[in-house]
Amino acid sequence: MTWIKVPDRALIFGRERSNEREKKREQAAIQDELLLAKLGYKQSLNRQLSTFSNFAISFGCCSVLSGLLPMWGTTLLTGGTSASIWGYLVVALLTLSIGFSLAEICSAFPTTGGLYFWTAQLSDSEWVPFMCWIVGYFNWLSLAVAICAGDLGMAGFLTSAISVTNPDFVTTPAIDYGVYIAILLIHGWMNTWPVKYTGMINNLSVWWHMMGILFIVVVGLLLTPNKPSASFALGQVYNGSGFKSDGYAWLIGLLQAQFTLNGYDSAAHVSEETRSAQKGSPMGIVMAIGTSAVAGTILMIACAFMIQDFDKQIVHSNNNMAITQVFLDGAGVGWTMWFLVIILVAMYFAGGAVIVGSSRQTYAFARDGAMPCSKWLSKLTKYKVPSNAVWFNIAFSAILGIPYLFSEVAFETIVSINTIAASISYFIPIWLRITMARKRFQKGPFHLGLFSIPCGIIACAWITFTSVLFILPTQWPVNPSNMNFAIIPFAFVIGLATLVYAISGRKWFTGPVRNIDTVVIREEDGQVIQETRRVVLLSENDSDDWMPDGIPVMKN
Repeated sequence: MTWIKVPDRALIFGRERSNEREKKREQAAIQDELLLAKLGYKQSLNRQLSTFSNFAISFGCCSVLSGLLPMWGTTLLTGGTSASIWGYLVVALLTLSIGFSLAEICSAFPTTGGLYFWTAQLSDSEWVPFMCWIVGYFNWLSLAVAICAGDLGMAGFLTSAISVTNPDFVTTPAIDYGVYIAILLIHGWMNTWPVKYTGMINNLSVWWHMMGILFIVVVGLLLTPNKPSASFALGQVYNGSGFKSDGYAWLIGLLQAQFTLNGYDSAAHVSEETRSAQKGSPMGIVMAIGTSAVAGTILMIACAFMIQDFDKQIVHSNNNMAITQVFLDGAGVGWTMWFLVIILVAMYFAGGAVIVGSSRQTYAFARDGAMPCSKWLSKLTKYKVPSNAVWFNIAFSAILGIPYLFSEVAFETIVSINTIAASISYFIPIWLRITMARKRFQKGPFHLGLFSIPCGIIACAWITFTSVLFILPTQWPVNPSNMNFAIIPFAFVIGLATLVYAISGRKWFTGPVRNIDTVVIREEDGQVIQETRRVVLLSENDSDDWMPDGIPVMKN
C-alpha cells in the first residue's frame, strides 16, 4: 500500500460532524479541491461562492441594462425596432447554443483558466501550446475590453443624466473620458475586496436588475402617451447607415445584442472560488444567458412602445443617449431621473462583475507564465484576491478608451473588439470538443448527451458569422471619423502575442503548468524512491483505500 500527498483539507474528510449540513459542505469542498488537484492546481483562491453567486457574476457581465440601452439608439438607426427586439431574441437563442457547449466543457474542467485550459485538455495536436496561447490572449482581450465598453457606457449615461436636470450642460468626449477614468478607479478598488463581499454585491445586482427592469417597463408604459402602433413597435425596419442594403444594416444592428450577451464565461473563471463547481459553474453560464434573454426581450419591447416620434427622439435626438430622450418625453424629468439611477447602478454592478472575471482569467494565465510580468500578476493579497491582475486590466482599459476622444464610432468599435475576441476564444474549445475530442471527451455532471455535437456545430457556425460581420464597416461612406477600426487593436494585440510566442514562447510555454502533484514514496531493493504522479480521485465507499483518520491512499 502506498501513501499519497493530497490537499490539506482532505485531512478532515471522514471525521464525524455534529452538523450534517456542515459535513456535506466540507465533503463537497474536499471533492472540489481533489478534482482541482487532479487538474494540476492547488486551492489558492477562497472557495466561498454559491451557485447563485456564480450565476450572479455571469449575469452581471450580461447586464441587459448596461449592454442594451447605451447602444439602443444606434441599433434603431441601423435596423429599427425589429432589430432591437427580434434581432436580440435570435442572438439570444443562438448564444444559448454557445453557452450550453461551454457549460458542458466547464463541467469537466472547472478551473479559473477556463477556455485556454480547456483547449489544452481537448486537443491532441502538437500545436497545443500555440492554441492555448492564442485562446488565452483572445479571452484576456475580450474581458479587458469589456471593462472599457461597460464603463464608457456608464460614463455616457452619467453625463446624460446630468443634462436632464441641467439643460445648459453639454458634455464632450473629454468630459466623458474623465468620468470614465473615475469609474474605472472605483471599480478597481472595489475588486480588491475579499471574494465573499464580491459574491454579496453580485447577488444584490441580480435583484436590482430584475426589480429595475420591472419598474422601468411598468412605469414607462403607464406614463408614456401617444404610444406607437404594434406594427411599428414590433416590426419597423429603418436604415440610417448609408448602405443601400436594409438587410446588411439590420445585421449590423445585431452588434448591440451580441455585445450584451457576452462575458458569461466569467462563471468558469470563478469556478475555483465556487462550491460544487462542476455543477455550479455550468449552471451559472446557462442561467445567465437564459435569464438575460427573457429580461432583455421584455425590456426592448417596452422601450419600443415608448417611442412617440422616431424622427425627433431617435434620428435627431437632442440627447447623446436616445433612450434618455424617450424617457424624458414620455415620463417627464422626475421619473426619468429614477430610471437613470436604476440604469446607472446596474451599470456599476455590471462593470464590477466584468472585472471579477477578467482579473481571474489574467491571474490564471499568468499563473502558467503566459502574461507579461507573470510572477507579479499571479500574486494574491492576504484575502486571496488577484489585485495586481485587477489593476493591470484597469490600466489597459484606460489606454484603450483614448480613441473615444477622437472618433465618432469609437464606442461601437470597442464593442466590436470585445465581441470578436470573445467569440473566437469560445470557438476554439467548442470546435475541439466536437472534432479532436469527440470520442475521448469525459463528461462532467452537466452534459448535453446526444445534443452535444449538433449544439457545438450551431455554435461554431454562429461564431464564424458574427466574427466576420463585426469587423465590417458600420456606416457609409467610410471616412476616418466613422471607420470601424476594430481590426487594428485586435490585430495588434494578437499579432504581438503571436510574435512573442514565435520568438520566445515556443521555447518554454507548454500550456497549463501543474503546481500540485502527488508525491508517492515507496521502497524498492532497500532504496527509498520518490515519484511524482497525478492525483487519483477515490470513492468514499472504497473504505480499504482510506486511513482511519480520513487520509486517502493509492495502491500499486
